[in-house]
Amino acid sequence: MNAASESALCPSAVNHQSLRVLAQWLKHYGSKPVRTTDPRRLLAGRYPQGLISEAEMQALMAVWH
Repeated sequence: MNAASESALCPSAVNHQSLRVLAQWLKHYGSKPVRTTDPRRLLAGRYPQGLISEAEMQALMAVWH
């Protein structure tokens, strides 16, 4: 391994502000239970808005059913 990739694996090389923002997002959204059987709402509640396009959502719904 080279030094650049080794530093990327080191926990101290991680930006602490980014970790704090991620932890807050997970605390707010990550543990929120989705109490529905509607797969579209389930996926929308699980992933951040904009991560899955409408075309991808349609493909996932086709696989789901």
